[in-house]
Amino acid sequence: MNDHMHHNHSIANTIRLPPEVNRILYIRNLPYNITSDEMYEIFGRYGPIFQVRIGDAKDTRGTAFVVFDDIYDAKAAVDHLSGFHVAGRYLIVLYYQPAKFQKRGMLGNPDVDNSEDTAQGGSSKS
Repeated sequence: MNDHMHHNHSIANTIRLPPEVNRILYIRNLPYNITSDEMYEIFGRYGPIFQVRIGDAKDTRGTAFVVFDDIYDAKAAVDHLSGFHVAGRYLIVLYYQPAKFQKRGMLGNPDVDNSEDTAQGGSSKS
């Protein structure tokens, strides 16, 4: 356990990234009929995209997750695409913040709203 930890400050320190920066972006106010091709076209300008997930449920329509391969590309996309105009709407581009989402239960199962405390009894673990 010698100082391997301290050797990775070649690129990392050239640009200091704010703590909220994330490779995963959460986009709101999308046109309901946007396709993943269009998403790749808009966001792919800033770098290779690992995954696009467009919400299609009643309460997630108009939102999407875009996952970039590189965190700097994700930052560039946020910097340039907040307020981007698509089909009469202005995009809201945010960094995905796991803590916030878990609290609101966004990524969990929407059906188990308040039963969270009891659901973790471990009964389903085999």
